[in-house]
Amino acid sequence: MAEKLTFSAEHAALLEPHLPPTVAPEEEGSGIWVTLTYAQSLDSCLSLAPGVRTRLSGPESKAMTHHLRSRHDAILVGVSTLLADDPALNCRIAGAEQQQPRPVVVDPHLRWTPRLTDKVLEAQRRGAGLAPFVVTAAESGVSAEAAHVLEQHGGKYIQLESAAAGPDGRLQLDWRTVFARLAEEQGIASVMVEGGGQVINSLLAPACAGLVSSVIVTIAPTWLGQGGVVVSPARVHDRAGSPAPAARLCDVVWHPFGDDIVLCGRLERPQ
Repeated sequence: MAEKLTFSAEHAALLEPHLPPTVAPEEEGSGIWVTLTYAQSLDSCLSLAPGVRTRLSGPESKAMTHHLRSRHDAILVGVSTLLADDPALNCRIAGAEQQQPRPVVVDPHLRWTPRLTDKVLEAQRRGAGLAPFVVTAAESGVSAEAAHVLEQHGGKYIQLESAAAGPDGRLQLDWRTVFARLAEEQGIASVMVEGGGQVINSLLAPACAGLVSSVIVTIAPTWLGQGGVVVSPARVHDRAGSPAPAARLCDVVWHPFGDDIVLCGRLERPQ
């Protein structure tokens, strides 16, 4: 049984301005509040290498993450994060057992096959979490067996039309379509996006301007070194063709949580 975590009311109050209100306003293009949050090293790495589980958050910022989960209706991750970490994707804050967010897994190519031993499904059977909604491309064929495993736990597949394939040939889903579809689900008015690298970098692109309501980043006092999974959105150029910043935060505040620093802000709209 995973340990219960505690998060002080004092620290919770510091984060409240960056979290979804009790009644979330309709956000442009999606109708849902989206918080982008992740932990990184001093050299902007999420992990030591693709597929390698890497712990960055200290105890205080780890508890903060679970507090954030208690304040959102859903947690969204890319399939690579699910395959690498086998997370339970639940909330372990003491006293918030009845505030479990809905896991959402973005898996265009159906790389994940649900199994009874997956922690996210084990958590649902223990009454400590919810089964995931898996967002996939309509072109991908969902097997009846996989659909049954999800459905018997209360989860399901959501199939969406894909956008054009990316440079690596993989199918890509349009984030506006993804969030708008989730907003149609009963009880989902806010989503906490936790990763991984491809998901984070794509949401920081100018094309996604207006979709992300707030950004909360934990910065751990460590360097992971070259070869890690890095938060670094695609290069942007101005009208003259010169390199320009890909994204910038405004209304920034910094909070020390143990040895970590937590950065809160919101994305500026591109000029």
